[in-house]
Amino acid sequence: MDKTYLLDVAIKASIRAGKAILKIYEEDDEIVFNQKLDNSPITKADIASNTEILKFLQRTNIPIISEENKNLSYDARGKWETCWVVDPLDGTKEFIKRNGEFTVNIALVSNNTPILGVIYVPVTKELFFSDSEEAKAYKVTLDVNHEFSGQMMSKTNEITPRKRIENTIKIVGSRSHMNKETEEFVTKLSTTYSNVEIVSKGSSLKFCLVAEGKADVYPRFAPTMEWDTAAGQAICNAVGIKVISKETGEPLLYNKENLLNSHFIVRR
Repeated sequence: MDKTYLLDVAIKASIRAGKAILKIYEEDDEIVFNQKLDNSPITKADIASNTEILKFLQRTNIPIISEENKNLSYDARGKWETCWVVDPLDGTKEFIKRNGEFTVNIALVSNNTPILGVIYVPVTKELFFSDSEEAKAYKVTLDVNHEFSGQMMSKTNEITPRKRIENTIKIVGSRSHMNKETEEFVTKLSTTYSNVEIVSKGSSLKFCLVAEGKADVYPRFAPTMEWDTAAGQAICNAVGIKVISKETGEPLLYNKENLLNSHFIVRR
């Protein structure tokens, strides 16, 4: 399995999907959406993005788990050693609100662990990705045509977590899913740190903020699915940040029988 090739495919897929999303975002005066069976919204941008991603990933002959696919039963996919885990439009609520905080998430999972992650932010054209073999993650900003002319994996594009500042902690939380348990977590940290700062952000951008050193911890005490977290976890893993299940005390696993994640905390 050539990870360099697979990373290149995932990056190209995410950018093409981002362009499809942005076209709808910028041209449609009103964002029309429907409710899925789980009451989450879906728009034509979700479908357009998924279509573009599948065109690329199907070339790899690696099976795909996607939010917008009809996924196989565990009897079939449980035998997969490797698979893609995809969220074609993470942060659909943010897309509908038009606040720009939505992403395209693509991860490669091997033996239940995300080993490669790509997150693209169509509005800002920021691209985050991880190189699992070198245990490094990168961030580049593409131009108006969604292209990048330099060397993506240069030292200047490498991201690293924030260095600890005594008595200070920065917590990133969900813009759409703040709840009582999260508030209690913040209150508890306030007894340890004299300076507690909270940053709200939508979609998988919360993982990126921790990975690139703009936040220290991301508690998520609300439901998420594997496609919401796999790419972010791969990027965090590459820079030494752990995504730990509150249920098991171990890193989140993927291609489980139930694709629903347990609650988790992202921190060094």
